[in-house]
Amino acid sequence: MRTTKGILAYGTHVPYRRLDRAEIAAVMGTPSGRGYRSVASFDEDTTTMGVEAARRALGSTAALPPDALWFSTVAPAYLDKTNATAIHAALRLDASVSALDFGGAQRSAVGALRTALTTPGRTLVVSSDVRVSLPTGPEDGGGGDAAAAILTGSSTDGPLLAEYLGGATTTAEFTDRWRIPGSNHSHTWEDRFGEQAYSPLVRQAWADALVAAGLTVDDVSVAVVTGLHDRATRKTAAGLGVAVADDLAATIGNTGAAQPALLLADVLDSAKANDVVALVALADGCEVLLFRITAELRVGRPTRSVATQIDNRADVSYTRYLAWRGLLNVQPPNRPKPARPSSPAALRRSDWKHGFVGSIDRSTGITHLPPSRVGISGGTVDNMDPIPMANAVGTVVTFTVDHLAYSQSPPTVFAVVDFDGGGRMPIELTDVDPDAVLIGGRVEMTFRRLFTTDGLHNYFWKARPIRG
Repeated sequence: MRTTKGILAYGTHVPYRRLDRAEIAAVMGTPSGRGYRSVASFDEDTTTMGVEAARRALGSTAALPPDALWFSTVAPAYLDKTNATAIHAALRLDASVSALDFGGAQRSAVGALRTALTTPGRTLVVSSDVRVSLPTGPEDGGGGDAAAAILTGSSTDGPLLAEYLGGATTTAEFTDRWRIPGSNHSHTWEDRFGEQAYSPLVRQAWADALVAAGLTVDDVSVAVVTGLHDRATRKTAAGLGVAVADDLAATIGNTGAAQPALLLADVLDSAKANDVVALVALADGCEVLLFRITAELRVGRPTRSVATQIDNRADVSYTRYLAWRGLLNVQPPNRPKPARPSSPAALRRSDWKHGFVGSIDRSTGITHLPPSRVGISGGTVDNMDPIPMANAVGTVVTFTVDHLAYSQSPPTVFAVVDFDGGGRMPIELTDVDPDAVLIGGRVEMTFRRLFTTDGLHNYFWKARPIRG
């Protein structure tokens, strides 16, 4: 039997918050275009968004677990430390599963995907980005925040949703966009230069990819065209001779490193069997990947499509967005910042802290959150089994809105949650309007950053309302 490589599963995360570009114009007095950009919340970063996308990918597949986890971003939460390991821990992957970062440039994300599709084994490729520029800069309104995850493998690992047909790459050294270490916004060269530099590279990669896959332009159903150079990307899209997918610029903006996989996922959400989809990514050259959709895609899609997440939104003010990005200093709450988290304690309790794994008493069936050695009913010692709770849903039984506790975005909402099947604990709510919290509201768990002190990020789980 012929073994083919392709996509076993995929998932995406589009943050709940949106920034209306009209508000930028109203505050700054400069044209900012129409539509919205997606905004990662104050407690989200590229790592937490990567966790959410990966959870949705792995939750939608019957395929075997990954042999490797590759994480690509140009906005890492850490340098000198692997960011993929936090995603690895949150997903509760086995220690034998390697976790590696692919960073430094936008091209690394699509390059990681192409490499995974051409090497043995099952690889979970996660890409994530938070796009920041100075106020009124091009990515202030034009950028966007999101993450995407694609599980690659062969037909022997599980049913393929899309078969990889082949691709091609071109590379050249030219500087149309750059950002030095320590800066949070990019510089760009004049538009016409980038357009002229990309055009021959795209033509060559496109032609070579079609030959490698044994296809003609007429065989391609739709192309996903993406890149941070808007003018070159638009010209490329117009010159391919095929239908081009929506770039989502009007609804979430350009999500940088996450954009290729995110737009591909958006196409997969509605593609039909035997459609041929091309992914064309412009970044220091051009990468072209070609896929044929299989009948398995109809039943293998994640439950939350990109379109569903785009529709599930709430606006954030421009000034609050600037404060979240550290571009506007505001008076913090009076209570001091928490002490930095303990690395030894985090290692000892990693299953709880990163994986949200509680314990269940074998004799009474009572779920303990956090996990405990001693049962709360009867005092039984060391008679527990681990119980993963990251996918559990629950009900708010009471809550409080705290305007004094330290937070990057006060007030803080704490709730006591009863989980379906057992377990109760107080937990912080996120992605919520304090005035809209209700007793009896249903919530699900999400991996977030509680705070950062002395450069150490304290990751844990919060609850968010179930919507849609």
